[in-house]
Amino acid sequence: MDIENLLGRLESKGVTLGSMLETAMELYIGEERGKVERKLRELMLHYLGDINVQALLTAALLLEENFEIEGDPVNLVADELIGISIAEYIGGKMALFNFFYYDTRKPGILAELPPFLDDAIGGFIAGCMTRLFEGDYGGQRD
Repeated sequence: MDIENLLGRLESKGVTLGSMLETAMELYIGEERGKVERKLRELMLHYLGDINVQALLTAALLLEENFEIEGDPVNLVADELIGISIAEYIGGKMALFNFFYYDTRKPGILAELPPFLDDAIGGFIAGCMTRLFEGDYGGQRD
């Protein structure tokens, strides 16, 4: 799947690259907002092109489309597992803490999304933010 196709599928659910950036930056504390946002955008585009991230985001999209669920029941953990998997794949174990930070606060677009998508997008944002602030992002993951 190419990035444009994935972004198109996400946009059909109300999730744009811009809304993900805004959501990420809503909890950002620090200076150089413009520089951070530019680097984060680059990083997000990089990981949207990663086949593993694409597979997990597509799984969340398919679950939202084909799995009928009301609300966000407490016994549903598959949505959390998708978010955690994305976060840790991109940002390692440290991203788990960022994932729970975004998941509990639900800034920006996360507050508007259904269960699978809010955790998948939250995990994506948390992973990217963690990776960015590790200090060793050079545009590639080893």
